[in-house]
Amino acid sequence: MSEIRLQVKNVSKSFGITKALQDVSFDIAKGEIHALIGENGSGKSTLTNSLTGIYQKDSGQFILDGVEVNPRNQVEANNEGISIIVQELGTLDGLTVAENIFLGHENKFVKCGIKNTGAMNRKATELLKEYGFERIKASDMIEHYNFEDRKLVEIVKATYFNPKIVVIDETTTALSGEGREELYKQMKRIREAGNTVIFISHDLPEVLRLSDTITVLRDGVYIDTVKSSDVDEDGLKKLMVGREVSGEYYRADYGERVSDEVVMRVKNVTVPGLISNVSFDLHRGEILGFGGLSESGMHEIGKACFGASFDREGTVELQDGTQINDIPTAIAHSIAYTSKDRDNESLVMNQSIRDNICLPSLKTLANKLHLLRDGKLKKFAQQFAATMSTKMESVDQFASNLSGGNKQKVVLARWIGKDSDILLLDSPTRGIDVKVKQDIYQLMDKMRKEGKSIVMISEELMELIGMCDRIIIMKDGEINGEIMRDKDMDENTLIAKMV
Repeated sequence: MSEIRLQVKNVSKSFGITKALQDVSFDIAKGEIHALIGENGSGKSTLTNSLTGIYQKDSGQFILDGVEVNPRNQVEANNEGISIIVQELGTLDGLTVAENIFLGHENKFVKCGIKNTGAMNRKATELLKEYGFERIKASDMIEHYNFEDRKLVEIVKATYFNPKIVVIDETTTALSGEGREELYKQMKRIREAGNTVIFISHDLPEVLRLSDTITVLRDGVYIDTVKSSDVDEDGLKKLMVGREVSGEYYRADYGERVSDEVVMRVKNVTVPGLISNVSFDLHRGEILGFGGLSESGMHEIGKACFGASFDREGTVELQDGTQINDIPTAIAHSIAYTSKDRDNESLVMNQSIRDNICLPSLKTLANKLHLLRDGKLKKFAQQFAATMSTKMESVDQFASNLSGGNKQKVVLARWIGKDSDILLLDSPTRGIDVKVKQDIYQLMDKMRKEGKSIVMISEELMELIGMCDRIIIMKDGEINGEIMRDKDMDENTLIAKMV
């Protein structure tokens, strides 16, 4: 029988009237990858955030190797041998790569009250090289790097000191294929060293492939712990949602003719260092996919078309001749954009759910005197939060207090409420559970049938294959191929154009 590394005993945590965790108890073994799964708002991140000192639990115990631990912050958790790679950005602007890696542990490089920056940079460089991340420079400011590279820095930060437990919270959804493979390698290395990974993911095939044991939470309550070898994907879905998940997942149609009507024409769009001379047409009622590897430039496409790339060259032109060069013009002409980096670019974290959902629709919600009524705003927000099945205390709750998946629902609710005609969706199902993914896919299908046009940028190849009429593959900042919807298409068809 495996030696127990962590005992979770009767742990509870509430946020106001919301009971995020209710008397949760289970064991995690030493030297295993232990997956923690459940729908959005099931309590997964609340549990691990409580373990790692980000939150303080209301009651219960965490017993690590026979000793109770109760960290008050992440530094204390690190000192106990527990680390976390969070779902969103876990690095701080204004600090270098090295300073982020050793945040909270700078005393290792202090002598006589003076920090030896050179020694810190040398050690960080050594670690980055050891992990195969040499292109990331220890002395660079962290904000010089993109979202994915910053996640790679977090992998180093969370694992270099050989912790007993590493929590990986939805990190794979922020990484491309290359980044995921690196993370998988580190997970296996941690297990081989006799330490433990707590792995949170909504990607059930990934969970089954990588984990040894799986614990399921539902609505803050412990449901079951199973061996990965004893369960399949359908069994996990049933445990997660409490019923069979049925109905169409991806689109079922093939061979449907897409309209010839062009609603957006992109010509020779260039963002220096990111994309070069990108041109394409978006048609009415079309779902146009963009795929590629991490440095392909695909994540810049949505931002550039939304007028959010300040140094963009080339043109983005609508059917009526309007040029999209800035965000207000895009919103005024019924264009929506959701960023992959939702915390920093899609949500106002310290504002309410109501304010976030209503933000792009304020002009239409105002009365003839240009005044906004609280009652009308609240009703509007409640309607579209409910449309996305957002788990929340109320629409007055701050967006920052939501789980990652529920934050994404608020982002999508905002633009559904705006009733935009063109939607630029970058990683729209990142951190979303299987049932809500299905809802989003069905919503996208409904939108295209209504004549709305969607650009979907995604690292999920099956998502692109299952939902798109046409897929454009990016490589090294340029278009490297275009593939039409076909029932015989598989992941290898796309990968061949990516590498």
